[in-house]
Amino acid sequence: MKLKDRKAIVTGAAKGMGAAITTTLARAGADLVMAARDLDALEEVAEEVRGMGRAAHCLSVDVTDEDQVRAMVATARDVFDGRIDILVNVAGVTGPIETPVQDIAVADFDYVITANVRGTFLPIKHVMPVMIARKYGKIVNIGGTSGLRGYPMRTAYSASKWAVRGITRTVALEAGRHNINVNAVCPGIVETPRMQKLCEEKARVRGWTREQVYDEYVEDMALKRVTTPQDIANAVLFMASDDSRNMTGQEVAVDGGWDV
Repeated sequence: MKLKDRKAIVTGAAKGMGAAITTTLARAGADLVMAARDLDALEEVAEEVRGMGRAAHCLSVDVTDEDQVRAMVATARDVFDGRIDILVNVAGVTGPIETPVQDIAVADFDYVITANVRGTFLPIKHVMPVMIARKYGKIVNIGGTSGLRGYPMRTAYSASKWAVRGITRTVALEAGRHNINVNAVCPGIVETPRMQKLCEEKARVRGWTREQVYDEYVEDMALKRVTTPQDIANAVLFMASDDSRNMTGQEVAVDGGWDV
């Protein structure tokens, strides 16, 4: 159990990658504070975690709201007797799909940047003092391969994921002297309902079938297979454990070879 008795916060923990990450950390021995907007879905994941014998505390949190994030961290600190060993920032949004830059509404651009960038920054800001006090911490941000290369028709989303890389590298430099590792896992296309929505919207705009869009993604991957939520969770577990003790400021792509 690589995370035996570690104390973790996972944002966006209710569905898809977030749920897989949450249960994987629990299976490795971590107790969890789980944050998301959908409490009903969150409770379903929490029951699975509790079935493993681990603690699961569910909170409804908007990660773009500083007061709510501050309260989330305070709750975690209280229930974990002053410890927060791991923070995984999963919460985020997709934004405009298959939309050229000139057609993106300013409000839509701002929404994506706020959710994905501020929503990564605020949990780090409020967890950092707890980790510094204990001289230990693992922060794992969920970036994206669209933050490793250009991604046509996805300006807002790509910009937000490039920003997550900047946060990851800069905070890693600040936190290293406190024995805190800060890394990012960068998924490509992941087999979730969000991917289905992406394929459907691209198909609608192009006049294609959903299957044609899906097959195009697969063809672009070296391994010719789509990433699963568990693939992402496995990489997060590595970054959250002491197996990655001498890695910081890094981005690990888990994308089937899309970014090769």
